[in-house]
Amino acid sequence: MKLSTPQTLIAMSVLGAAALAFSGAASAAVNADAAQALAKKSDCLKCHAIDKDKKASSYQKIAAKWKGKADAEAKLTDALTKAPKVKMADGTEEEHKVIATKDAAEIKNLVGWILAQ
Repeated sequence: MKLSTPQTLIAMSVLGAAALAFSGAASAAVNADAAQALAKKSDCLKCHAIDKDKKASSYQKIAAKWKGKADAEAKLTDALTKAPKVKMADGTEEEHKVIATKDAAEIKNLVGWILAQ
């Protein structure tokens, strides 16, 4: 089937919009290097590791706990920015350290990285 010029233009516009939408999603991807640098700067790795429990749960366990939950990003952001009481692996409780940045984009990137583990 041969498309007329208006149909071709419409098809090209739709394909262009789809490509733009997908490129926007790709640019919103997590910057793992920046997230790990912020985690290190903030002493997160003192208590957490990616794949094993230390003083606190591994990032893989945290990601599994929050997988599919609509409020995961908001809850983790609160944990990183508001110093709530948290239960440690040994059952003790302490105040969670506040992340070493106020930059919302850096915090969002770190939370995205944690949830991607």
